[in-house]
Amino acid sequence: MLTEQERDYQEWFKKAEEDLISNRAVLKEGSPSTACFLSQQIVEKYLKGLLIFHNIEFPKVHDLLELEGLLLMVEPEIENYKKDLDLLSTYYFETRYPGEYPEFTPQEAQAAFEAASKIKEFVLKKVNNEKRK
Repeated sequence: MLTEQERDYQEWFKKAEEDLISNRAVLKEGSPSTACFLSQQIVEKYLKGLLIFHNIEFPKVHDLLELEGLLLMVEPEIENYKKDLDLLSTYYFETRYPGEYPEFTPQEAQAAFEAASKIKEFVLKKVNNEKRK
């Protein structure tokens, strides 16, 4: 039987996987800005799941760099993904709201998806390694 904590982080991971499935479809035939946004969302949910895994409370934020800062004490290797987190952080606002933002290309959408996939693998590896201990 799962603990409440296990259920909670697994629910975040499940929502991230739903975004990942949607993102694959959007990458094939959809808006690059939507794909970029979904990549940001995938990472946000995986990071929040990892925070719950480590029993670390977090504010209601969408800033990936703020979530990274909360993880640094328990997962210092997250810093290796700073460039990816920086890139993905820009996609929350720039893809959601009108304004003087650039139009995103399919290449940028693919790069965002690849960055999200790397961070997903990092998170799942950390959780699986800790659970084996």
